Amino acid sequence: MRNIKLTIEYQGKDFNGWQKQPNKLNIQGEIERAIASITGEEIDLIGSGRTDAGVHSLGQVANFKTNSTLPIEKFALAINSRLKKSIVIKHAEEVEEQFHSRYSVHSKKYRYVINNSPTGTAIYRELEYQFPLPLNIEKMQQAAKYLEGEHDFSAFKASGTSSKNSVRKIFKAEVGKQDERVYIELTGSGFLYNMVRIIAGTLLDVGTGKIQPEEIPEIIKSKDRKKAGKTLPAVGLYLVEVTY
Repeated sequence: MRNIKLTIEYQGKDFNGWQKQPNKLNIQGEIERAIASITGEEIDLIGSGRTDAGVHSLGQVANFKTNSTLPIEKFALAINSRLKKSIVIKHAEEVEEQFHSRYSVHSKKYRYVINNSPTGTAIYRELEYQFPLPLNIEKMQQAAKYLEGEHDFSAFKASGTSSKNSVRKIFKAEVGKQDERVYIELTGSGFLYNMVRIIAGTLLDVGTGKIQPEEIPEIIKSKDRKKAGKTLPAVGLYLVEVTY
């Protein structure tokens, strides 16, 4: 039995998220069907974690077990030939039997992209969030630093989150601007449901002056979702990288 690790890129707008759901187009199910058509096996594709409807990926990781003898260098091309063009297997490799794409994760990096031009864009409108008002990037950068470290992020999770433990560790929180685009990047041990999108909404409020950078520690301490910013749309969110 071989254990195959895949690195996957996808555009999320057409899908109802990563996870398999009956009668809904999803990424996990599409890839499983493609692999089954190649190997003749019903396989279980294990992802590093779920991404929500509309969220994109540059580096989602998943693994599956197979008895197929197909050479590893042909797996990516073979699977891609049976997938929708909005999903691409970037890399396939054979890994040790105990590797588990979810339980073996060390860190994940997410990026939220904001188009900060007055007009927005026709070409990239389904790949970024458009916000036309001026933003104070320096203050957003100051605020982001308060998010680093291990905290209870209850104020930054969606209501109805199943996770009982809201403590997470953010290794790095960065805000940058290139031309008309603002990039919010968070690298952490793991993230709560909608946590990245709520943090992005909170940093956006800092950029407009609605929240001051120095208020971030109090928002974290409060554990009160109402004190943080709104949940920004999925359209601007990317899972960039998963490390092991």
